[in-house]
Amino acid sequence: MEPEYEDIFSHQTIFINFVVNNTQRLFFKLLMNRIYQTNQILKFVFIAVAMIIVVASTIFTNRLAEKLSVEETKKIEVWAEATRQLILSDESTDMNFLLNIIEGNTTIPVIMTDENDNMLQHRNIKMPKSNEEMFFSRKIARLKEVRPPIVVKLDADTRQFIYYDESFLLKQLYIFPYVQFGIIIIFLIIVILAFSSTKKAEQNQVWVGLSKETAHQLGTPISSLLAWTELLKLRHEDDKLINDMEKDVRRLSIIAERFSKIGSKPDLKPTNLTEALNNAVGYMKNRSSNKVVITLNHPENELITAPLNVPLFEWVIENLCKNAIDAMNGSGNIDITVKKSNTKEVIIDVKDTGKGMERKMHKAIFTPGFTTKERGWGLGLSLAKRIIEEYHKGKIFVKQSEVGVGTVFRIVIPV
Repeated sequence: MEPEYEDIFSHQTIFINFVVNNTQRLFFKLLMNRIYQTNQILKFVFIAVAMIIVVASTIFTNRLAEKLSVEETKKIEVWAEATRQLILSDESTDMNFLLNIIEGNTTIPVIMTDENDNMLQHRNIKMPKSNEEMFFSRKIARLKEVRPPIVVKLDADTRQFIYYDESFLLKQLYIFPYVQFGIIIIFLIIVILAFSSTKKAEQNQVWVGLSKETAHQLGTPISSLLAWTELLKLRHEDDKLINDMEKDVRRLSIIAERFSKIGSKPDLKPTNLTEALNNAVGYMKNRSSNKVVITLNHPENELITAPLNVPLFEWVIENLCKNAIDAMNGSGNIDITVKKSNTKEVIIDVKDTGKGMERKMHKAIFTPGFTTKERGWGLGLSLAKRIIEEYHKGKIFVKQSEVGVGTVFRIVIPV
């Protein structure tokens, strides 16, 4: 190849690397940082508002309850005096007035006893079905512990005692802050769930934006490279390096097409699954060392078809193979097995002899940004999960993994 063309392709390669690496990394980091910062601020605001509401409500409710308790004590004192006057009444006493006061108490539980704590009368107390004497004995004992009784002096030698409890309304007022606290806890749980769904939606926007931007940035240099390869083929028909270069450029075009499909409604077509897997495996074999053995196991005389978007599905298989090669440090076996299940599903197992993983990582590895590699982005498996579950309505998960032995990823696709 002539020096001038070597320079051209060298500059094109540098340009592509710069666009892909820097644009993707910068775009991804900016968006993820913005999402993280926004979520942290909103979470802090919601928690702070919830705490302010609880504290303010508790203080206000306690003050209100204290005032209501004082008012109830005054009412009982008036009630006790009315009761005393009614007991000592004569012909000149206004009985209707006293009875109105006594009957006006419809909320505060009251028990009147003699000096020996024998119950004389009661009001606003729900009676038990049996053991009334024991019930009142316990009730009076409890009320004695809460507050001293009101003493009603009938004469120099006779006294009666009035024990009273807080009204049902006042008890509700004391309980109200705890009920409100429970409601706020439920509200915070709902908010957290809403944040989770919002975060997922924003992550989806990140994937779509990142993918579309990548495809857009790659479009121009790929078109330029394709034109240059055609020009070089005309001038150097026998140069085999140009054919290899053309294959790589077309491969780059396929990658750009994959990125452009992220976020769009997938076009699923009935596809020979074995053929799609062979293409992905063949590509990985050509780009891995001889120390990596990739084997595809499938039924010999059975055609297995499934609705696939071939470029995206092959991307998933390539990602799994790349992760397996990294886990095996470039040396080991990858076995891909295809079979039909009894539930009209196709099962694809990708097994490697890598370093394996602990059980707690089985779900975490599909989280965007999660990676165990120094220079990894943690995007491959999260993209694979999105492609299989959202686009193909299937499932992908870690079927089995053992540290030091290897890992089996399972893909399930409905047919």
